[in-house]
Amino acid sequence: MTERIVLAYSGGLDTSVAIGWIGEATGAEVIAVAVDVGQGGESLETIRQRALGCGAVEAYVADASDEFANEYCIPTLKANALYQGHYPLVSAISRPVIVKHLVKAAREFGATTVAHGCTGKGNDQVRFEVGIQTLGPDLKCIAPVRDLALTRDKAIAFAEEKGLPIETTKKNPYSIDQNVWGRAVETGYLEDIWNAPTKDIYDYTATPEFPPAPDEVTISFKAGVPVAIDGVKVTPLQAIKELNRRAGAQGVGRIDVVEDRLVGIKSREIYEAPGAMALITAHKHLEDITVEREQARFKATVGQRWAELVYDGQWFSPLKRSLDAFIEDTQKYVSGDIRMTLHGGQAIVNGRRSETSLYDFDLATYDTGDTFDQSMARGFIELWGMSAKVASGRDIRVAGK
Repeated sequence: MTERIVLAYSGGLDTSVAIGWIGEATGAEVIAVAVDVGQGGESLETIRQRALGCGAVEAYVADASDEFANEYCIPTLKANALYQGHYPLVSAISRPVIVKHLVKAAREFGATTVAHGCTGKGNDQVRFEVGIQTLGPDLKCIAPVRDLALTRDKAIAFAEEKGLPIETTKKNPYSIDQNVWGRAVETGYLEDIWNAPTKDIYDYTATPEFPPAPDEVTISFKAGVPVAIDGVKVTPLQAIKELNRRAGAQGVGRIDVVEDRLVGIKSREIYEAPGAMALITAHKHLEDITVEREQARFKATVGQRWAELVYDGQWFSPLKRSLDAFIEDTQKYVSGDIRMTLHGGQAIVNGRRSETSLYDFDLATYDTGDTFDQSMARGFIELWGMSAKVASGRDIRVAGK
């Protein structure tokens, strides 16, 4: 029986050419697997037909947009996860769900190997291969660009030689990855980190310099999950899409950052994540009134570590699973409404309410009705500063000898 290889297929030049390239290099049959994670653009059927036209013996397509929103975007939101304080893990969280469907297809079609289109310089090769090793430890991995010397110029020449049904233009110098959680742009003109991004880079966001009138939105959460926008019930996918539209129209969620890649190099990245950044902002403000102080402080540390693990391709790791359990426990009382104004590239919270709030107006007020007993403060300060006071006395005593 001829060996079969499952290929993570995007419909673009590199993975389209990889179908025939892998076949010629290995003699194996290629099954193309396309996964919809809300990236928009062409229909799955169009992508499927292109894969078949490029020589795939089978083309498997999966609509994973709701799955992606519910099981990958929402945990990211609950963690308030921003890698290095900036990046909302746009590509990093899509890789595990794609891996899940790649392994599923490998089982279904009897494949022994899984292929992906990543280079040897990026993070995604690690995310794909660590995920495949975890979910399908018997499966082998290959990367045509990295392992079979499939460079972009060779891909264009191969496509033209074979007459493949794909666009082979050299005009777009950027590498772009997108899904419903956001959009990532890199390479080309952006590799000079002094160059400012040009307007043509953006797609999910309008320029914030000349925004439309301010847009006020109320986001309702239940146990950390967005459940309504302006009183209208929504699924997580609908919430992200609606805020992509409304926050994107105001230029919210543009990120220009030089980040530390897993392989040890620094990389300049442009991200657009209007819905993700608006939701994370709203969620964090709701946590500020519903999560106890020490729990919130520790959760910030956990969220940072969670983001690092996911960025580094450890979605399926035991530590990530344990951190998930802690984060989920913190969300028990994260329910209520956040009102925010979207305008000029900013998502500004100006109202919050919750039946599970820890904010006590009578304790917080400085006006009549204040229930805080200020006489307790003097003794508290004495005890709070006792350790430092004793240590300071020791320092003076020792220095005087």
